Amino acid sequence: MMSENCMPECLRRSREHSDEILEWLQGKGKTIIIIHDNPDPDCLASAMAFRHLLAMKLSRDAVITFSGMIGRSENLAMAKELEITLTPLEMVDLEEVSAVCMLDTQPGTGNNSLPPDCRVDIVIDHHPMREATARCRWVDVRDDYGVTATILYEYLVAQNITIGTKLATALFYAIKSDTQDLGREANQPDREAYLRLFPVANKRILYEITHPRLPLEHFLTIHSGIENTMMYGQLLVVNLMDICFPEVVAEVADYLIRMEGIETVLSMGHYNDEVILSLRTTSCHHNAGEIIRRLVAGKGTAGGHGMMAGGKMDNVPFAELKETEEFLTKALLLELSIEDVTPVRMIESK
Repeated sequence: MMSENCMPECLRRSREHSDEILEWLQGKGKTIIIIHDNPDPDCLASAMAFRHLLAMKLSRDAVITFSGMIGRSENLAMAKELEITLTPLEMVDLEEVSAVCMLDTQPGTGNNSLPPDCRVDIVIDHHPMREATARCRWVDVRDDYGVTATILYEYLVAQNITIGTKLATALFYAIKSDTQDLGREANQPDREAYLRLFPVANKRILYEITHPRLPLEHFLTIHSGIENTMMYGQLLVVNLMDICFPEVVAEVADYLIRMEGIETVLSMGHYNDEVILSLRTTSCHHNAGEIIRRLVAGKGTAGGHGMMAGGKMDNVPFAELKETEEFLTKALLLELSIEDVTPVRMIESK
C-alpha cells in the first residue's frame, strides 16, 4: 500500500480528486457514466475503470451509456473481448439518475448526446477545458495527458485498488491506441501507466483487438477515399463520401498522415446529414484542435489537441458535400499559410 508521503505529485492529485468524488457519491442513488458517441478505446477503458472504482470503494454499480454506434472493428473487438456492458443513452430514464459522470468528453462538445439541459456532476477528461465544464461540481481536466484512461488508472493506483487482467488490458490498449504507442502526445504519467500495465495485460486479447477481421465496406470506403484525395503540397484532403460508420474518418486520417511528404491530413465523410471530420498533423507549429474549431465555427462542433482533432458539421445534405469540401479546404489552406500550390489528385501523383 502506497503511503501519502511517498506518493508522486500526480498520484497525490488523483487521490485528492478521487477522494472528493467518492465522498460525494457515497449517498447518491443511480449513477450513469456518459462516454462520447461512437466510443473509442480511451472512453471505453476509462468507463470500465471508473465503474471498477465505484464497485470497489462504494460497493455499487454504475451504468455506462452512449449514443451512436461502435463501427470500427478494433473497437467492436475491444467491447466484445473485454465484455464491456454498454447501455444506449435513450434507454436511460434521466429522471431516475442521481449522478452524471462524463468521461473523455465534456458538456457542449457535440460528441455526446446528453441533452444540453441535463446536469453534469463529474467531468474527467484530457481535452482542453470547455466553458460549460467549469460549472460542473467535480472537474478533473488534464489537457497535458495523452489519454483520459491514464487519469483513471491513477485514481485506481492512488486508491490502492487492484487492477485485474481485463481492466489492465483495456487501459493499456487505450494508451497504446490513442498515443500511437507513446509516440503521439504522451506525457510521463502515460508512459508510466503503459509500462506498468503491459505485464498484466492479456496478450491474446490484445492480439484479437488489434487484428480484427474487417468487413468489405472497410476496404470499399478506403478505395473511395483514395479516389477522392487531393494533395496541396504538404496538405492532404480526403473525402470518403458516404460512409457506413463515423470512426472510419479518423481511421483513414491516422493512416494517411504516415505518407511521406505529408504534414497535415483533413479527412471527411458524410453520415446522417452530418459531415464527420478528422484533422491530423505532424507539425509542432500547428494546433489541430484550435484549427478545426475555427473551421467549423457557426456550422458545427469540434475539439482536440495539438496533433489530432475531430468534429462535425450539422445539417449538410449529401448533395452539398463537395461544396463543403471546397469551403473547408480553402479555409484550411489559409490556416496553414499554404499559397500558390497546384492541387494534385493522389491517384495521379504516382
